[in-house]
Amino acid sequence: MSTKYKAEEKEINDLSLLEPEATYSYADYLKWTFEERVELIKGKLFKMSPAPRRAHQGIGITLSSEIFNFLKGKICKVYSAPFDVRFPDNLNDPDEQTFTVVQPDICVICDLSKLDDAGCKGAPDLIVEILSPSTSSKDLNEKYQLYEEHGVQEYWVVYPGENVLEIYDLTDGKYLSRGKFVKEDVVTSDVLKGLKIKLEEVFQE
Repeated sequence: MSTKYKAEEKEINDLSLLEPEATYSYADYLKWTFEERVELIKGKLFKMSPAPRRAHQGIGITLSSEIFNFLKGKICKVYSAPFDVRFPDNLNDPDEQTFTVVQPDICVICDLSKLDDAGCKGAPDLIVEILSPSTSSKDLNEKYQLYEEHGVQEYWVVYPGENVLEIYDLTDGKYLSRGKFVKEDVVTSDVLKGLKIKLEEVFQE
């Protein structure tokens, strides 16, 4: 890991006190008490968007509700943001050596050993990101590469303005697009066998 790592020795209560070019760990992240939501990807600080737009909220609630209802009585668990997902290089890495923590809009974890009081440590099985203007580049680039690298089996990307959902499946360590699905379609999941979601209900607004 980069030698730029900068250990913070005190609680940080204002985002402006952080150095944008510094490399931070999850241990640093835990000391931050400012209200703004941020993510770390390989030690680099990324600001999250402010309160999501209404369409974003509606899509997220509908998708998470559909998945939650499907998972009743099953092993897998679904969580919605804000929910911390840490991606250490090795699962036994301590907080000081964990440099990536993100908050996917929705994630499904089937290996419950990855769950702890702080959230999830290791790759979820399925992640959904709902694009917003300020974070679309991060979701389509840095997060795409991150999820692919760490073995997230299915990555759903929602384009709210276009009423489109694109699904990427991990195949031989690389994401392949299954296609872009529109309001008239019903989407399924290879990870969650039997799940069917009518997009007309997701994009009803």
